[in-house]
Amino acid sequence: MSDRHVNRVVVIGLGRFGSSLALELVSHGTEVMAIDQDPKLIQRHADDLTHAVIADSTDAEVMRQLGVDEFELAVVGIGTNLEASILTTAVLADFGIKTIWAKAISREHGRILERIGAHHVVLPEYEMGERVAHLVTGRLLDFIQFEDDYAIVKTRAPKETVGHTLGESGLRKKYGVTVVGVKRPGEGFTYATAETMVHAGDVLIVAGRTSEVERLADLT
Repeated sequence: MSDRHVNRVVVIGLGRFGSSLALELVSHGTEVMAIDQDPKLIQRHADDLTHAVIADSTDAEVMRQLGVDEFELAVVGIGTNLEASILTTAVLADFGIKTIWAKAISREHGRILERIGAHHVVLPEYEMGERVAHLVTGRLLDFIQFEDDYAIVKTRAPKETVGHTLGESGLRKKYGVTVVGVKRPGEGFTYATAETMVHAGDVLIVAGRTSEVERLADLT
């Protein structure tokens, strides 16, 4: 994704997926405007989010008044209301928003969302809000979390590693993470050793505690 370290995201729909994604974004310093038609959901999360607004996201004029058209990145987390999901995505696409992520409840729903302008479709039975939050901001290229707060991520090589072997970089000592593999543009993944040289543009597969791999990703 070209949007790296996005600082402003509009999240529409504060169900389980949307709220977990919005809260995760805020915890990493991203400004979040949250929109939902349900006053109870807005009230529940108002204190934890940058802005929380009760509004009809299918109404283009209302969305424009809220300044949604000025965002570069939007997430449609609307649940089972297919019509609202599709119409909201269409409104965002009409605004020309650069990157639209949208939740789908089925692959067929996902295909419709893609046709009307969603750039990324998420099926929450496979991808939870916390994971997608890491991907939305562009800090990580992929993120898989396991039990006991352990994660494996795909991230761009930090500048401090470029031109050095992994042994010289000392990432394990500095950040407590293990580089499992390295992928060079146009080539396949190779298993990493202490002698593996890191070049600009390389992608690293890194394993470690969630907080530690996130700290490493912040360097990219």
